[in-house]
Amino acid sequence: MTDRFDVLIIGAGPGGYVCAIRCAQLGLKVAVVERRETLGGTCLNVGCIPSKALLHVSERLEEAREQFAEMGIVGCTPRIDVAQLMAYKNQVVEANVRGLAALFKKNGIAHLRGTARIIAPDAVEVRDEPGEEPLVISAGAIVIATGSAPVTLPGVKVDGERVVTSTEALSFDAVPTSMAVIGGGIIGLELGSVWRRLGAEVTIIEYGDTILPGWDADIRKTLQRELKKQGMRLRTGHAVTAARADDGAALVEMEKRKDGTTHTLRAERVLMAVGRRPYTEGLGLENVGIETDERGFIPVNDAFETAARGVYAIGDVIGNPMLAHKAEEEGHALAELLAGQKAAVNYALIPSVLYTAPEAASVGFTEEELKKAGVDYAKGMFHFRGNGRARAMNAVAGFVKILAHRETGRILGAHVLGPMAGEMIHELAAFMHVGGTARDLAHMNHAHPTLSEAVREAAMATFGKPIHA
Repeated sequence: MTDRFDVLIIGAGPGGYVCAIRCAQLGLKVAVVERRETLGGTCLNVGCIPSKALLHVSERLEEAREQFAEMGIVGCTPRIDVAQLMAYKNQVVEANVRGLAALFKKNGIAHLRGTARIIAPDAVEVRDEPGEEPLVISAGAIVIATGSAPVTLPGVKVDGERVVTSTEALSFDAVPTSMAVIGGGIIGLELGSVWRRLGAEVTIIEYGDTILPGWDADIRKTLQRELKKQGMRLRTGHAVTAARADDGAALVEMEKRKDGTTHTLRAERVLMAVGRRPYTEGLGLENVGIETDERGFIPVNDAFETAARGVYAIGDVIGNPMLAHKAEEEGHALAELLAGQKAAVNYALIPSVLYTAPEAASVGFTEEELKKAGVDYAKGMFHFRGNGRARAMNAVAGFVKILAHRETGRILGAHVLGPMAGEMIHELAAFMHVGGTARDLAHMNHAHPTLSEAVREAAMATFGKPIHA
């Protein structure tokens, strides 16, 4: 193995591995340093992929318990085998890990196991074990793609057993009788949904007045109602002041922001899910004059270059949105820039998806943002209760909402709550990417019966009336 590369990437998560593969495809000699035993970062190992495996299984279980009889499927009521569930989840992760390792081999990417520390703008030292003699690697470009770590709150004592992060919540060996989730964002709602469907009594504690702060108000309101119907307990407007293990369980202390009253909640497990922070510890940023901002992010220019010439950063370490596919997009763009091509990321069209049931997805502006900016817009909504395929699937909760510029008709924002929302949002994003109008979308034929017909009907509603409402 050579100790000189065109590109050295620190971190093998979605941003790092996409950047590495694209760089190799463009003829650059690439090495990736990763401190985990496996490639894929948080997303593949203890994030996006394992959580979706658990969500899929728990949704099928609830469907069998709650809907099969109505549909005419009768028989034994299914139960969950947690050990087999975890084995299935691990198989999903391992298959993805093997696939990624195969892609590295196919593209001639050097995988260096260890912890990286930048010692110069063109050099990194790598240690597989603390205290061992480091391997020094030089490169024409160094890319920081180290991702993020869970955030904690003052007074919350995470012990990995009773008070846990999302990592531990993906691997419980039994269904807890009760679970408190601190944080009503994506991570908290998804994992709360998993364990609620598997049998836990789940309480979501959210500081804000509603769940999903920053999302479209109609989605927040409707999803909150649907989660309550499913048995989720929601305590919005509460500030958590402490959480700790206590005699075989855990205690959460909170204060109701509206009146200052204090409350205590006891649960078998507590999940800390209030967000993530950029991971930059031990990277040696001070050695090359890189300073993080007040939130810990690494500042970069439009070409992802840091304050140190030749050192770049992508993904969670450079700021919001802290999403895997945003990191992938930056990795792809940076690779092309390093190869001398032109590339850019359209941050206005990064979709967000919440994998609860119903799913929620969003791209572009919310209605609240357009109002605040004084934009004259038209709103079109179509509810899934008017969609034949949704009726056949017994999945009528939710809607498609399109926001279009009133004069030009260009789609400015789109929000979907309902079955397969995470897939449906991309048709809307594609139209927005090419500057399409709601009228263009309304005039595009959609196969019947499909869920996507709801997208067409919502587009019709922005300038007229939908057919099925």
